[in-house]
Amino acid sequence: MSTEPRRWQTEADRLANASLEKGDPTGWFEQLYAAGESGAVTMAWDHSEPHSLLADWTNAGAVDGTGKRAVVVGCGLGAGAEHVAGLGFATTGFDLSPTAIRTAKSRNPESSVDFRVADLFELPDDWRRSFDLVVEIYTVQALPRDLREQTVGAVVDLVAPGGALLAIQGVRAPDDDGSGPPWPLTRDEIELFSGSGLRRVALEKLRDAQGFTDWRAEFTRG
Repeated sequence: MSTEPRRWQTEADRLANASLEKGDPTGWFEQLYAAGESGAVTMAWDHSEPHSLLADWTNAGAVDGTGKRAVVVGCGLGAGAEHVAGLGFATTGFDLSPTAIRTAKSRNPESSVDFRVADLFELPDDWRRSFDLVVEIYTVQALPRDLREQTVGAVVDLVAPGGALLAIQGVRAPDDDGSGPPWPLTRDEIELFSGSGLRRVALEKLRDAQGFTDWRAEFTRG
């Protein structure tokens, strides 16, 4: 008799807490994706469509990436990166998890996206300030708050002169007890993206297609 795999959210909490106890705040991502690949749990962040707030933003702005470069941070299984590539950008999608990147490639065998295994804190030097569009969705909130400034700074450093950053993060609720994952952001924390020469263009608090309340913030490097 077959049994349904456990929901990945519960396993994420267990793995994250165990990883944090070992002083390794990022080790649980690969463990979670590997558990999904094996069928032990449902696959984490398993979406065939881009985040609704990303799609709405690109549609409303008629974003055209022809002749430009884009990067999707923590791209997971690749839906967001595929959407961005479809706008004409030469797109890189990277994730810390080899399983996530392997799955993204297998699901999109004809993709133009350059899917890479990479650590946000140890990125190639030639990526620094090299992308005309940087998309960051939920990666910052997936890491503990004591890494917030470091994580935001690493994302910001990808934005090229004249480039844009779109950041989508959960809104921290007033009754948030600080336990995670995730660790949603306050207004002050989303404003951290304004550092290192970036200027805020727009900041909205919106309900996404799944019913969650998120920050959607756009920044540019002058």
